[in-house]
Amino acid sequence: MENRAQLIATIRDYVDQLREEGLEGLPLAEKAKPKPNEDSGNSSTHAIAAEPSPVASSAELFSAYPGIEQTASLEDLRGFIGECTRCKLAPMRRNLVFGVGNPNAELMFVGEAPGADEDARGEPFVGRAGQLLTDIIERGMGLKRADVYICNVIKCRPPENRNPEPDEVATCEPFLMRQIDIVRPRVIVGLGAFAVQALLRAKTPISKMRGVWHELRGIKLMPTFHPAYLLRNPADKRLVWADIQMVMRELGMAVPRRDAPA
Repeated sequence: MENRAQLIATIRDYVDQLREEGLEGLPLAEKAKPKPNEDSGNSSTHAIAAEPSPVASSAELFSAYPGIEQTASLEDLRGFIGECTRCKLAPMRRNLVFGVGNPNAELMFVGEAPGADEDARGEPFVGRAGQLLTDIIERGMGLKRADVYICNVIKCRPPENRNPEPDEVATCEPFLMRQIDIVRPRVIVGLGAFAVQALLRAKTPISKMRGVWHELRGIKLMPTFHPAYLLRNPADKRLVWADIQMVMRELGMAVPRRDAPA
């Protein structure tokens, strides 16, 4: 039984790695045909890639939840969401994980979904992956965790930490986009294949998107690997550090000459 459990754990780690690298793809719901994208211009550090698919207008996004567009603060939005029962994850969660940090942050991090630690505490990125993200923010960037804003694509933990399903993403998408509209950061960092693919409505592997500027709702977005992936693949911390350095330059921050946070 012990060998079987080890084999199952190994297979799960391998599948997780394939997902993170985007090799499995993301079964998103069908979207409208892409429209030609206007020239977004170039950043001071890297060209901005065209959005892989059209981003829904605010009217389209918010039509399912009348009144959400009138929420003027994160507190208003959290009150609007309430003790949400809008999708099938609600009965299985312990806490709804909304988001934490500076409501006027210049930098926002968006991950996939809460895990067990996050579900227990009601706060995003508080487990081992969360500690690594905190190290990137504080030891790498020289900021405080409270200086940035951190949230997830969906607000409730999927069972067994599986990937969120398309209907769950669609249910939470207006909440996430309203968070982005309210905070209005200068830069968003998308953490991991699933989060980036959901944000951009794309199926491109994260290995091809990371290190390249994209744009979401008029905000620059930098895709990079998820901290949980880095725990399994520490050699790729150097790639994430390169992405973070681009973010720092975009924000006008001094970039220290040192290796990626351990």
